[in-house]
Amino acid sequence: MPDHFKLLLSDTDTAARRGRLQTRHGVVETPIFMPVGTQGTVKALTPAHLHEIGAQIILGNTYHLNLRPGSDLVRDLGGLHEFMGWDKPILTDSGGFQVFSLAKLRKLKDNGIEFQSHLDGKKCFLGPREVMDIQMNLGSDIAMVIDECPPWPCERDACAAAVERSQRWAEQCRDIARDEGFFAAGHHVFGIVQGSTFDDLRRSAAEGLAALDLPGYAVGGVSVGEPEPEMLKQVGATTPHLPATKPRYTMGLGTPPQILKMVALGVDMFDCVLPSRVARNGLVFTPDGPINLRNERFRRDESPVVDGLDNYTCHNFSRAYLRHLILAEEMLGGTLLTLHNLHFYLDLMTQVRTHLQAGDFGAWHRRWIARYEQE
Repeated sequence: MPDHFKLLLSDTDTAARRGRLQTRHGVVETPIFMPVGTQGTVKALTPAHLHEIGAQIILGNTYHLNLRPGSDLVRDLGGLHEFMGWDKPILTDSGGFQVFSLAKLRKLKDNGIEFQSHLDGKKCFLGPREVMDIQMNLGSDIAMVIDECPPWPCERDACAAAVERSQRWAEQCRDIARDEGFFAAGHHVFGIVQGSTFDDLRRSAAEGLAALDLPGYAVGGVSVGEPEPEMLKQVGATTPHLPATKPRYTMGLGTPPQILKMVALGVDMFDCVLPSRVARNGLVFTPDGPINLRNERFRRDESPVVDGLDNYTCHNFSRAYLRHLILAEEMLGGTLLTLHNLHFYLDLMTQVRTHLQAGDFGAWHRRWIARYEQE
C-alpha cells in the first residue's frame, strides 16, 4: 500500500494522535469529524456552506445511493463528487450498518446480505462484489468493506460468526480493490472491526483485519444501544490492536464529550448524524452543553448561540430570531442551526489538533468535558 497516512505525533498523557491522511481529493488533517451526507447531500447545507465551516471530508452511504438514484447513473454523470458538486474527499459507508438498522427487511447469507428496499419493497443484494462495484462507480476516496454489525446485546456464538463472516468479506473486498486497480488509482478501503462486547473477539477481529494490510480501519458495532461506558470500553478494547501507522475511524457517533473521550483512546476519524438531526428540531451545541431554542427563556434573547464562534449563524442572528424560525417551521431555521452545529463539531476538532500540537491535550480535554457536562 502507498504511504498515505503520516502519524505526526502521539500524546504523552493519553492515546490521542495527530495525523495526516492523503486522498485523491486532498489531505485530511486528523483527528477529524465528517459531516454525514447519506444521500449525496448534507441535509440543509450547500457545498459552499461546508467549505465555509471547514469541512475536510464528508460521508455518503452506499446502500441509499445505490437505491436512489443508482450508482450507474452517478458514474455516468461523472461520479459522486461531480454529481453533488463537492471537490474534497468522500468516504462511503458500505451498507453493512443496514444489517442492524433494517433487520426486519434483510436476510443474511454467507456471501452477502439480501435486502428488501425500504423505498418500494424490491429485493436487492449487497456482497463484497456489489459494494465494491457501487463504490467504484461512486468514485469514493475511502470505501468501507461490507460487514455484519451485530446487535446489542448479542450472544457470543452469533457474534463470533459475524466476526468470521466480516473478516472473509473484508478480504474479498481487498482483493477486488487490488485486482481492479482501485488501490492503484489512489482510492482507499477501510476494514471494520466487530466483536460486540467481547474483548477477545474484538482483538482477534482487529488482528485478523490488520493482517490484510488495508489502508485504514474502523471500530464498528458501537452506539447500537449499549450504555456509554460499554461503548467506550469496546473502543478501548479495539484501538490498541490496530496498526499505529494506519488511520482509525469510529463509525456513527457521538456527542462532543464522547468524541473527545474517543480521541483520547486513539481514534482519528468520526461521523455522526446527531449535529444535523437535532438542529432541525431546535437543539444547538455550546461549550456549556446543548440548549433547546424552543424554550420560552430564549424568546427575547439577543445573544448569538455561541459568542465569538466564527460562523455565519453566530455572526448574524440572535437566539430569539433562530427560535422564531424553528417555531414557525421556516426552512432557514434548519439551515442556520445545522450550519452552527456542524461548525461547532469541526471547530472542536480544530481545537483538538491545536492542543495535541501544543502538548496539553490531556488536561485541556478533561477541562472541556467537565465544563460541558456541568449542567
